Amino acid sequence: ELKEIVFIIQSQSNSFHAKRAEDLKRDILKQAGDLGKELPTVLLIHEMDGHEGAWTILPLMRDFSVTYGRNSSWIFFCEEDTRIQVVKLLETLGRFDKSKEWFLGKALYDEESTIIHHYAFAENPTVFKFPDFAAGWALSIPLVNKLAKKLKSEPLKSDFTIDLKHEIALYIWQKGEGPHLTPVPEFCTDDVNSYKVDHCATTFSNFLPLCGEPVKKEDIFVAVKTCQKFHGDRIPVVKQTWEREAALIEYYSDYTDISIPTIDLGIPNTDRGHCGKTFAILERFLNHSSPRTPWLVIVDDDTLISIFRLRKLLSCYDPNEPVFLGERYGYGLGTGGYSYITGGGGMVFSRIAVQKLLASKCRCYSMDAPDDMVLGMCFSGLGIPITHSPLFHQARPMDYPKGYLSHQIPVSFHKHWNIDPVKVYFTWLAPNTEESLNGKKVGYNREDL
Repeated sequence: ELKEIVFIIQSQSNSFHAKRAEDLKRDILKQAGDLGKELPTVLLIHEMDGHEGAWTILPLMRDFSVTYGRNSSWIFFCEEDTRIQVVKLLETLGRFDKSKEWFLGKALYDEESTIIHHYAFAENPTVFKFPDFAAGWALSIPLVNKLAKKLKSEPLKSDFTIDLKHEIALYIWQKGEGPHLTPVPEFCTDDVNSYKVDHCATTFSNFLPLCGEPVKKEDIFVAVKTCQKFHGDRIPVVKQTWEREAALIEYYSDYTDISIPTIDLGIPNTDRGHCGKTFAILERFLNHSSPRTPWLVIVDDDTLISIFRLRKLLSCYDPNEPVFLGERYGYGLGTGGYSYITGGGGMVFSRIAVQKLLASKCRCYSMDAPDDMVLGMCFSGLGIPITHSPLFHQARPMDYPKGYLSHQIPVSFHKHWNIDPVKVYFTWLAPNTEESLNGKKVGYNREDL
């Protein structure tokens, strides 16, 4: 029965994302109403008990077990851009015995264990499957109850949440004692208009959000963090690739080099975190750039970014809201920690977010503290939520499952090691690769990278 499914939408409190999630909730309830069925429960993650770590899902298992453990059969999780055919979903779930422990989804797997926390299966990474959240994924209630029980006696061990889909699958697998992910062909990430979707219970809007005119080039100030030892190899890559897309760009270093040119902020380079340098950049943005520039982007000198796509994406965000946007990680979320935007993929700030941050007394506890984590801690303390976009990437394209990137129009990648970064930029991020998304290949072949 439809009323036995609890839908959980991975929503966010930023106004653009909250509206997208509300639209999806309305669509699910309308489909249910049109079927003349009793309405299912549809919950938005960001509205759940003010729990900072609700987006990591596992801490919610005990609540799910207590609230829905008796009268429900399935918890179905989806993204705000997942589209659901309710009738097909009912048919699909109906094939599985709801009294057993099931973990269902569209399977992703690593070709190689290159992402730092994916080493559990380094010998043979392809054997371990984890769900593509964009297609939706489901847990049967017996499995939810079991996980809730386990969490009660054995709290989550890892301090960091880096790749949630992988970590959830690893936790459920329980070193081989729990269920593996069962791949479900009806959970799809094809576009809703694709000819392939007739059999699909779910589809995914795989487009770059655009809400009106793209943000003007002059409305984005780009700050590149560098240091003298990388002036010779990393900065030329920026200049060959995305610098021309940026109207306002400055390079911040520990050394003045007029050929680039770089600006010495008077802060020595550190081997560890760059908190001192990042806060100096924030101060400079507020005090020295045009007060009319609404957006600041801070990137590393080995970040590859599409400013062209970022301008489209930012059209969806209100610069009058405190926005802190990028790829989300979590630290200590089971025990009152915080979420943060990981720096390598690029960190985007609205001017008002920077103003609120610097007006507070929150600062680096040391000059070489990890800047991205300190920013997360500060914004969390101010009650300003971070905004996650999966289009920003802390790693290289080859570090992600092919199936995961196939329904993305990425905004950034990070790191130059063992790749040709110029090739990666022109294959994945350059403006003319927009054409390749209509089936025409432009530039290089993605499979080679």
